[in-house]
Amino acid sequence: MSPTRTRKAAAPSRFRLPAALKNALLPACLAALGVAAWDDVPLPATWRPWLAVVQQARTHEGPGPAPSPAPSAAAPTEPTRVEPVAAREPAQDALLALPHAHGRPVDHLARARTLRELGDLSGALTECRRALHDDPADTDALAQAARLARLMGQTEVAVRAYEQLGRLLPDDSGALVQQARLLVTLGRYAEAVQVGEEAVLRSPEDAEVYQVLGRAHLGAGQLPSAILRFQQAVHLEPEHGYALNNLGFAYLRAGENGRAADVLAQAAALLPHVAYVHNNLGVAYERLGRMEEARAAYANATRLSPRYVQARVNADRVNRLARVDAALPGGLEAPALRPGEVPAPSVP
Repeated sequence: MSPTRTRKAAAPSRFRLPAALKNALLPACLAALGVAAWDDVPLPATWRPWLAVVQQARTHEGPGPAPSPAPSAAAPTEPTRVEPVAAREPAQDALLALPHAHGRPVDHLARARTLRELGDLSGALTECRRALHDDPADTDALAQAARLARLMGQTEVAVRAYEQLGRLLPDDSGALVQQARLLVTLGRYAEAVQVGEEAVLRSPEDAEVYQVLGRAHLGAGQLPSAILRFQQAVHLEPEHGYALNNLGFAYLRAGENGRAADVLAQAAALLPHVAYVHNNLGVAYERLGRMEEARAAYANATRLSPRYVQARVNADRVNRLARVDAALPGGLEAPALRPGEVPAPSVP
C-alpha cells in the first residue's frame, strides 16, 4: 500500500486593481485628501505625475468658497446685522468743489500753498477747489479758497466759501462778517443784513459786526437802523475810525450836519491818511457854512489822493465861491447853492 501524499492548499491569489481603474481613482483620492497642497510631503516617485496633474487642475479651477460653519444646536444663529456705511458728505456747492480723479492720495492744500508762493493764484485756487471736492468740510481749504477768490476778483466764489465756512463754524462770526462785506460790495443789501444779524447773535460784543451790519442797512436806505448800528460799533470801540466815518456819513444822509461834523472830525484825526474821510468832513463843514475849514479838508483829501475826482470837484467849487465872495462889495452875500450843487458825501 503506497503512502498517500497530502496536497498543499493553493495559496489564494492577491487582488489587484485593473490598471484603468487605478489610473482613475488615484488622482481623485489625492485631491480628496488634499495632498495636492502638500508639496513638502515625501511621496512615492510613481505618484509625482498624478500630483502634478491634480495641482494643475486646482490652479485652473481657482479657490472655492469657504465652507460655512454649521450652526450649533444649543445656540441658534441670529441673522447677521449689517451696519450701514456712512456715505461721504457730498460737495455742498458745485461752484466751490472742482471734480477730479487721481489714482493716489494728493495733498492739494500743500500744492495750493506752493503755487501761491510762486505767484500762481489761479492754480492755487484750483487746488483748493480740488481739496474741497475731496473733503467739503475742510475749513482750511475753504478759508484759503475765500482769500484767493477775493484776490482774483471772483467775489461770488468767495461769498460761497465764507457762507459754507460760517455753517461749519457755528460759534465764529469772522466768516459771516467777511461774507456780509462782500454782499455789500455786490449790492445785495438784504442778504447782507440777514448775514449781519446772524453775526450779531454770535458775537454781540464785536464792534466790527455792528459796523458791517450798519453798512448793509445804509446801502438798503435804512438810515435809522444804520445810524443805530454805527452808534453801537462806536460805543464798543470808541476809536474805530471807519465806524466813526460811516456814522458821520449816515448823519450827512439824514441832514444832521452838526453831528456829522463832530463825528467826522474824530474820524479824520484817527485816519489822517484816508482821503474820503477828509472829503466827508469838508462836506459837513461846507453845509454848516464853515468855508475855510471845508477848504482845508478838501485840500487834505486832494493831497492824499490827487485822482480823487469828487474831492477835486468839491475843492474847486469852494475856491470858486471864495473868489466870488472876495469880489463882492461889502454887505452883499454870494448866491446860495442850487439843489444840484449841494455836495454829497463820499461812499464809505
